[in-house]
Amino acid sequence: MQRSVVIIGAGISGLSAAYRLSRIKTQGGIELDITVIEKSGSVGGTIHTEYHDGFVIEAGPDCFFAEKPYAGVLVKELGIADRLIGTNNKNQGTYVLWHKKLHKLPEGVILMIPTRFTPFVTSSLFSLSGKMRMGMELFIPKRTDGIDESLSEFTVRRFGREALDRIAEPLVAGVHAGDPDTMSVKSSFPRFVDMEQKYGSLIKGMLTARRAMQKHTAGGSPSMFMTMKNGLQDIIDTLQQQSDGVRFRTGVQAQSIQRMHSGSGAYTITLSNAEQLHADGIIVAAPAYVSAGLVSYLSKDLSDLLLSIPYVSTATISLAYKRAGFHHALKGFGFVVPKKENSHIMAATWTSSKFSNRSPDDAVLIRCFVGGAANQEMVFQPDNEIVRLVTAELRDIMGISAEPLFTRIYRWDRAMPQYTIGHGSRVKTIEQLVAGLGNIQLCGSAYHGIGISDCINSGNMAAQSVLKQLFG
Repeated sequence: MQRSVVIIGAGISGLSAAYRLSRIKTQGGIELDITVIEKSGSVGGTIHTEYHDGFVIEAGPDCFFAEKPYAGVLVKELGIADRLIGTNNKNQGTYVLWHKKLHKLPEGVILMIPTRFTPFVTSSLFSLSGKMRMGMELFIPKRTDGIDESLSEFTVRRFGREALDRIAEPLVAGVHAGDPDTMSVKSSFPRFVDMEQKYGSLIKGMLTARRAMQKHTAGGSPSMFMTMKNGLQDIIDTLQQQSDGVRFRTGVQAQSIQRMHSGSGAYTITLSNAEQLHADGIIVAAPAYVSAGLVSYLSKDLSDLLLSIPYVSTATISLAYKRAGFHHALKGFGFVVPKKENSHIMAATWTSSKFSNRSPDDAVLIRCFVGGAANQEMVFQPDNEIVRLVTAELRDIMGISAEPLFTRIYRWDRAMPQYTIGHGSRVKTIEQLVAGLGNIQLCGSAYHGIGISDCINSGNMAAQSVLKQLFG
């Protein structure tokens, strides 16, 4: 007897779920009809690569964290691992804007954790008292009450105020677009909490992890971040191509899920074109606020909890320049901007220095990030105003006086979930309520991690759970 599964949302989570279902269907010889519904005109969600005159321009994320294995495993399974690249070792380094000047983040500082003595002690980014306070982290006792702290509370307790203001806050804003005062450290950075509990010190824990990684790579310097030679679009396209037998329906929106009381399938999904689909299993791979509307007929409590997960909006602005007359050396991966600098830019990536194959040899590419928890209104300014503000700040920060060859702006409205304090307990309750709905699964960035690897794993687990309920 053929069973049917409908996946709502074709971002990386939904695509991973569809691919996993198609693989198990093919390998296991099971009868399974798989349909993916996507409201936009294309698949991939925030992952999209534009190719223009030799430039490779990422609209959303530009890489994935190598330490989490799921993206790398998927790339190998897809047969495209030979296209993987890491960051350019010759250009390593990130800068922090502080008092209107760029200060290099000391070598060996991983996130906010110093692991090398000399670069840290000689750094211009911290005061002498700030360095001493960060070094005292080795002797700060671990917390034992299990309370979910904010990232701000956790960082100040372990490393002091300068570590928060000059590293943790700008790095978090650049990656999570979040506010460290409300962000749950347990949910956003569980590794920090685990290190504190296991080693009593994050410095000790990171030194141990670094030694293990160097031993595993025979003393080499592995890249923390990986991407595809021709952009992350390569993963999206290959996933779709290799999802054998999956029906992709774009440009149509799922509006509600209801239980069926007769006929084929356990659920009815109503689409924006008034069509109804029947399904034995459903995977909802949409933002939490969209999922809330879809399940509102099934569980008001679940819908309300999903709506309680906040989201923020961001935008990326890519700027291309001719190398001739461009006087900044771009020796590094870019810079992050603390909130106290009152800048419109949260962070900037020197894209053509960070990764190979991103611009022609006679050009450079820079990508800036705006919006986030502290400045969402910036995202919705007119294009010419965003470009004016960003180019003015790049002139002040980097001395760039040249006019860009072209710019690209990509807005991501309510695309970044925020793991605020108590997120873990909220997600636990959400999962308990979902379990009572039958064969419906939620997946995506709203629950257990916002990174590409986290989303891939989320899609895989949702696919396996749906199949287990269908076929045992």
